[in-house]
Formats: sequence, C-alpha cells, structure tokens
Amino acid sequence: MDFALSEEQRLLKETVDRLVRDRYGFEVRQAAADSDIGFSRAMWATFAELGLLAVPFPEAVGGLGGGGIDLMVVAEAFGRALAVEPYLATVVLGGALVEHAGSDAQKDDILGKVVAGETLLAFAHGEPDGRYDLAHVATTAVKTPTGWTLAGRKSVVINGDTADTLIVSARVSGAIDAPDGIGLFLVPSDAKGLTVRGNPTIDGGRSAEIVLDGVTIGEDATLGEPDAAYPAIEAAVARGIVALSAEAVGAMEVVCDATLDYLKTRKQFGRTIGSFQALQHRMVDMRTALEQARSMAILAAAKLGADRVERERTMSAAKVTIGQSARLIAEEAIQLHGGIAMTWEFAPAHYAKRLVMIDHLLGDTDHHTDRFIALTDGQAAPAGTF
Repeated sequence: MDFALSEEQRLLKETVDRLVRDRYGFEVRQAAADSDIGFSRAMWATFAELGLLAVPFPEAVGGLGGGGIDLMVVAEAFGRALAVEPYLATVVLGGALVEHAGSDAQKDDILGKVVAGETLLAFAHGEPDGRYDLAHVATTAVKTPTGWTLAGRKSVVINGDTADTLIVSARVSGAIDAPDGIGLFLVPSDAKGLTVRGNPTIDGGRSAEIVLDGVTIGEDATLGEPDAAYPAIEAAVARGIVALSAEAVGAMEVVCDATLDYLKTRKQFGRTIGSFQALQHRMVDMRTALEQARSMAILAAAKLGADRVERERTMSAAKVTIGQSARLIAEEAIQLHGGIAMTWEFAPAHYAKRLVMIDHLLGDTDHHTDRFIALTDGQAAPAGTF
C-alpha cells in the first residue's frame, strides 16, 4: 500500500508544520498551559483561520472532508509542539460524536461553529467505576414531558472545564454495562444543577470532574436517537485513538532527536558519551521503537473507515504498540540525559509526561492487549475502549 501523502495533504502538512515551528515554541506552550484556561484562545482562533479545525468534517458543514491520514498529519505536528489546545476534546471526540450521531440540523449548527472556532465541546463519558469500558454508563437520563433529566457523575473529562457544551452520555434503559440503551445529550456549561470542577493534569493539560444533579434539558438536546449512541461513541473513540497515536509519534520524534543531540555534545571521561557503544545501542532501540510506532499510527489512520471489527482490532494494536514504544523512549531519554531530565525547564521531561498521559487515554496498553486478543480470537470484543 502506498502511504505517500497527496498534494493536498502535503500542503496541509506544510501549513501546520510552519505554524508550530514559527509560532508554537516551548515557552509559548508553557505560557498557555499555565494560564487560567490552560490554552491560548488566540492560537485556537489561528487554528480556525488556517482550517485546522475543519480537517475531519464533511464539506457540507464547512469542513475539508479529510480522513484518517489528514487527521494524522495535524495531530503529529501538535505532538511535536506539545500543543495544549482542546483539539482532541472539541474537534476529534466532540466533533465525531456530532458527525456520527447528530441530526442534519445539529451537524450544520454545531460543526459549523466548531469549524469557525466559535464553540468548544467536551465528551463527558468516563465514570469513577467505569475504567475503560465504553458501555459502562451509570449516569441516568429520565424522560419528562418537556425533555430529559440527567443525574450522575463523570470523571476526567478532558477540557471539560472550558467547554461551552458538554456531550454527556447517559443511560436511558438497560443494565449498567450494556451497550444498548445509552444516549448522548447536549448540556450547556451554565445548566442549572451542573457542577464542573476543573483541575490540571500531569502533562500540562486540563480535565474536569462533573456532577449532574437533576439537570433538565429540552427534547432537542438529544444527539440522535436517545438510546442508540454506542456505535457513535465507539467510532468517536477510534478517531481519538488515531489522533493520539499520531500525536505520540510527533512527541517521540522530538524526544529522540533531543536525546541524540545530547549524546553528541555531552562529554564525560574526555569524550562525547555518544561514542560509547552501549549508549549507541540504546539510541538505536529508541529509533526502532519510534519507527514501529509510526507504522502503527499510519495503519490506524488508514483503517479508520474500515468495518467495525477490523477498525477496532487495528486501533487496539496501535494503542499497544505506541504505548510500549512511548514508555521505552520516554524512560530511555530520561536515563540518557541524567539528572537534568528531572528539571522543570527541561522540555523532554514534559514530553515524557504527555506520553504517559496518552498511554492512559482511551484505554491503556493492558486493556488494549486483552481487547486485541479477544478480537483476534473471534470473540465478542470487550464493551469499549475508553
């Protein structure tokens, strides 16, 4: 299979690479991460102006009609820059849910605003007892004469404290771990009965703990059918894994380059430490892991539109390979740099933290190993990968 980029994809890559190279240095990133909202609204507006927020959406709603490879190109550049803007929360996860589950009117309205940079979304799905099971939804949605009443708790909602609208999963019917009976509901950030407590994450990002205490919403706040959201959730998470995989590759590439440069310049015992064969072997292991991760990221992007079993199997394989590669590269980089790698000013340390976070988002290595085995053996896959 030919994985060469098309002319349009090369232009997209040049655009986003130029942006992160010229306008998204490490100091800029740190200033944005340390701000009250954890990112730069000015940079978000720039993303919109350059069409980066439009990449995965259909042309009918103002998108660019891009596929998995296009998303990979953007996410990999964001990984190299260690970008903190809510691209995963708003464009990748939130946008995919609207695209897969929403009505035509909802797509036109919500996705049009996302593309223009006028609204922020967050997917409120994970729960305290849910682990990575996508079907585990204890939050309830009860029908009322005028709409719905939501009650429950959501945990580690990425960028949930800055979202204008939360896309909340809630159970309409069925057992607590059943894929059937789950709905998606649009909840404005100022809804009565909604409590959002934001907190920083170890990688410089933001997440939120959310409590829904009798939140009432109208009939039109349902995203698609009120009890058949699971396929849309699974598809959105698959898109999220493609983005995270590519982001991890971008981050690993920076860490490998920084480590190689350090080995070439750091001197000990009267010679550069990169001249020691044992350290050369470790550097080769890092590069090998990077290329393995890159191959799986490309495969995941290419299989985003495949049938469900093939898609999910590939996503789990990518998550396992990239999780293993990321851990090896992050740990080796810190070891090879020595004490300086533990300082706040040292950029690769922040990349290492992000790689740890990526491993745990949307299912960690252990979870996806089990899931890949189940899918390969022809068994029913575990309920989800969140």
